[in-house]
Amino acid sequence: MNEDSMPVPAESREAVNAGPVYDAELVDESQPFYSQPRLGRFASWWLRSPRVPVWLKDRGQARQAAKDAVAAVMRSPWRYLRATVRGLMAAVRWWRRWVTVRDYREAAEVSEKLADKFTEIRALTLFRWKVTGALAVAAVVAVALVELLYGPRGLWSTAGLVSFALAILGRRRDGVPGRKAVLAGPRTLTWTMDPQVLVDAFRDAKLIGKDETLRLVERATRIGDGWAVTVDLPATRKAADVIKNREALASALAVDEVQLIVERVRGNGGHAGRVSMWVADADPYASPPLRTPLLAVQRWDAWRPVPFGRDARDRKIDLPLVWTSLLVGAIPRQGKTFAARLAAAGLILDPHTRLYVADFKAGKDWDAAAKVAHRFMSGDETEHVLALVGWLVELVSEVQGRYRRMRDLDDTVCPESKITPAMSRDTALNMPVTAVFLDEVQVPLEDRTPVEVNGKKLTAGDYVGELLTWLAKKGPAAGIVLVLATQRPDSKTIPSGLRAVLGSRFALRVMDWRDSNIVLGEQMNTRGYDSSRLLASHKGVGILRPDGETHAGADVLALTVRTYYMPNEDWHELCRRGRTLRETAGTLTGHAAGRDTEPELDHAAVVRAIGAGPRSSETRRMLPEPLASVVAYLGDDLDERDFIPTAELVDALDVEPNSFGRSMTDLDCPSTRDRIAADDGQPRRVRGYRTADIKAAILAEQA
Repeated sequence: MNEDSMPVPAESREAVNAGPVYDAELVDESQPFYSQPRLGRFASWWLRSPRVPVWLKDRGQARQAAKDAVAAVMRSPWRYLRATVRGLMAAVRWWRRWVTVRDYREAAEVSEKLADKFTEIRALTLFRWKVTGALAVAAVVAVALVELLYGPRGLWSTAGLVSFALAILGRRRDGVPGRKAVLAGPRTLTWTMDPQVLVDAFRDAKLIGKDETLRLVERATRIGDGWAVTVDLPATRKAADVIKNREALASALAVDEVQLIVERVRGNGGHAGRVSMWVADADPYASPPLRTPLLAVQRWDAWRPVPFGRDARDRKIDLPLVWTSLLVGAIPRQGKTFAARLAAAGLILDPHTRLYVADFKAGKDWDAAAKVAHRFMSGDETEHVLALVGWLVELVSEVQGRYRRMRDLDDTVCPESKITPAMSRDTALNMPVTAVFLDEVQVPLEDRTPVEVNGKKLTAGDYVGELLTWLAKKGPAAGIVLVLATQRPDSKTIPSGLRAVLGSRFALRVMDWRDSNIVLGEQMNTRGYDSSRLLASHKGVGILRPDGETHAGADVLALTVRTYYMPNEDWHELCRRGRTLRETAGTLTGHAAGRDTEPELDHAAVVRAIGAGPRSSETRRMLPEPLASVVAYLGDDLDERDFIPTAELVDALDVEPNSFGRSMTDLDCPSTRDRIAADDGQPRRVRGYRTADIKAAILAEQA
C-alpha cells in the first residue's frame, strides 16, 4: 500500500464524555416565514368583495370621494338652476306640441289626409287653447288662495314644489338627446367634472356606439399634474382599439395627444376591455428635464435596472440591461447619444463590469469612458471597423468559453446555463457582466471592405452583422449586453435578423412610421406607438419598448419616456467615480489600465459557431422582405427542417399574420397544411411553409 493511504494512529484512546447526542435536522431560518393575516373573516371579505365600493376599501379613493362630494355640494345650486331652466323649456316645448295638435297633424300628413282632417284639427286646437286658458285661470286662483290662506310662506313652498318638478323634468339622463348649439364655443377639459362628457368623447371618437356607455371602475382621481380614471368598455369593445385611436380620443377631449396616456389594465384586476386613462393639465414635457439620480449614489449594481427617465405621469422608469440588449434609434440631434450614455452610466458605477466602447461618430462624446473601458476606440475609418471585427470575434470566443466553464460548475454555483450575480463578481471565474456600446452602428454595418474569413471573402459590414446577431442571441445568458445606437434606423442599415433578437428598443423622433417600426418592431404604429409623431421640441423624449418590468408595470408593451438629463460635466464625474471604484476593487483592465493588447482571434472557431459566410449574408441582403427576415431567422434550420409553422414565424418576426401571409404568397411561397408533433406528442395539422418552397422562392429572387 502507498504510505499516503496508510491509517494514522490516534494520539490517545481515552474516552471523552461528549454529552447527550440528539437526532435533529438543520433549519434554514433565512427562509421567509409566512404568517396568517390577523384580519378577521369579515374584514377579509370586505377587502375582496366586488360588491363593496372601492372608496370604502382604499384611503386614497375615500379622500377623492370626499372631495367629489364637497365639489358636488358646491356645484349643486348651479346644477339645480340649470335643470330647472331645462325643465321649463321642456315643459314649454311639450305644451306647444300638445296645443297645436302636432301628433294628430303629423299622422294626417303621413296618411295624406290633411285636407280631410283640417276641420277636425282646427276644432281640436281651439278646444285645447280653451283648456289652456281655463287651467291658467285656475292656477291664478289657486295661487291667490294659497297666498290668502298661508301668506308668503305658501307662495315660496308652491314655487319650490314647481321648481323641483321642473328640475326632475330637466335632469340630464344618459341617452336623452338635448339641444346643441349650431356654433359651439371653445372646448375645454371638463370631463373630470362631468362623466357624460367622457362618454360623449368616446362616442365622438367612434370607440363606442351611440347607444353604448362606459362603466366607471375607479372614480376620477388627482394623480400628479393630471387626472386619472379607469373605465370598462362595453362588451366586445377592446382596450387595444382605444390605444390605437388615442389621437382621436385626445381630439374629442380637447387636449394634445402628448397629454393623454391610455393603457390597458392587465393582470388579475384587468381584462381586454378595461382602460386606464391619465390626462395631464398641460404639456408634461414642457418643463426642464431632471438630472440623472445616479449623481446622488457612489456606486450601482449592474443587476439593478438603470435609472433611465420618467414618463408623462412622472413615474420613474428604470431600464433593465442584464440578460437583454438595447437598440436606440433617432434622427440627429434628438438625444440618441445621451440615452445610450444613460444606460452606460449605471454599468460604469459597478466596478465588476467590463466595458467595450466604440464611438463611430468620431467625436468626443464617449472620450470620458476611456478611463473605465476595457477596450475603447473613436473613429469612422476602415481600420476602426476592422478593429471592431477583432473585438466581436474575441467576444464570441469569450461567450463560448463561458458556456464551457458553466458546464463544469456545480448546480449550487450555476443552477442554470446563465450567469448569476455571484458568478459575475467572482474574479476567479472571470465572467463579469460585459457591455458593448456601439454608437453610430450603421458605420461598421455598411462598410464594404473585403475581409477573408477561414478562406472565404465577404464584406466587413456583413461579418459585423453576423457577429452582432450571434452575440445578441447567445450572449445575454453569458453576461454580454449589447447597446447599439444609430441615426439611420432603416431596413437596409440594420439587418432584420439582428433587429429580431434585440430585446429592448428605444425610438426617439424619426422621419416616418417605417423608421419607427424598424426600431420598435413591425406593426407597432398600428398599435398606437409611432415615434415619428413626437414633437421636435421634445428633446430626449422617445418611445421605450422594454424587455423586462418597469414601474409602469410588467405587462406594458411600450410607453413614452423622457430621459434624464446628463450633461458632459455629469458624464465625466460618473466616469471618474467609476475609475476610482475599479482601482479600489482591482478590476481596472485593458485600455483603462494602459494594457490595450491585441485580441486573440480564432476566425475558424467563430465561423463554425455562427455559420457566417458570404453566401448567407449576401443572399439575405438581396432578398426582399419578409423573405429576408425568414431566412435570417431560420439560419441553418433552413437545411435541417422540412416544415415551419406560420405561428412560429409570426411570433418570432413580430408581424401581422394576414399581411405576412399575403407578402409570402406574392413571393410565390404560399402556405400549406402539414402535421407536426404537439406538446403532448400527438400529431396535429397546422398551417405553415415548406422549406423547399422557401428555397425555391430564394432561387427565384436570385434569378
